[in-house]
Amino acid sequence: METRVHAFEGIRNFRDFGGYEGAAGGRVQPLRLFRSAQFGEATESDLKRLPEYKIALQADLRRPDERERHGHRWPNSDVTVLTSDKGRAQEAPHVRFLTQVSVDAHEAHQWMADYYREAPFKAQHVDVFSDWFEGLLRLAPTQAAVVNCAAGKDRTGILCALTHHVLGVDMDTIFEDYELTNQAAQVEERLPEMARMFNEHIGQSHPEDVYLPFIGVDVAFLKEALASIVEQSGSIDHYLEHTLSVDATKRDLLQSKFLE
Repeated sequence: METRVHAFEGIRNFRDFGGYEGAAGGRVQPLRLFRSAQFGEATESDLKRLPEYKIALQADLRRPDERERHGHRWPNSDVTVLTSDKGRAQEAPHVRFLTQVSVDAHEAHQWMADYYREAPFKAQHVDVFSDWFEGLLRLAPTQAAVVNCAAGKDRTGILCALTHHVLGVDMDTIFEDYELTNQAAQVEERLPEMARMFNEHIGQSHPEDVYLPFIGVDVAFLKEALASIVEQSGSIDHYLEHTLSVDATKRDLLQSKFLE
């Protein structure tokens, strides 16, 4: 994981999700596809380093209210940033859930599982997911792309899994890469402090395990998203073609561009 995760001062969970075996014995090119948490807290040192990654395309999956609240920092204007103005909320849906007086770990886990089942079909996600694949097709061979949301784990995790699937990465590897968030974001170490801060922010006293689904990831969540796709669309490939407009021709083109 050491070579996959790239540590920054103010940007969390930034890592390369290339390098895996893909379709027809090919390998997803390293240093072309990155995933990350939001860039609003990037430091000056981070901004000096980012151009090294040659990122020309960014899919920012945050809601418009999240972008307004946390901002965005980038060292130049040469990056095409994909966003959606749909899905605005007064407060984050998980915060509304957590403001309930009585919440236990099981309910928190189920809330997140339900969220993952809905996420692939939310209008704002469909817009950016579709634009992401179109944008990848337009990248030059020397250019890279990054997908992020607020924490770089849930919305980002789903889109990265779909990207891996398009490139022929096997499902076990997809789950392994998804689960790296727990190490890259130092979830075990950060949980006590994050739980304390959450409780203070919303005026609650929930135990730490209530917050774990909102700070880390569980393969069961991604499995729920993919199961929902199959149930509603018939298959992942059918969803890609008929919901995201990524048909077999585009999949072949993407494989030719990102496999080596």
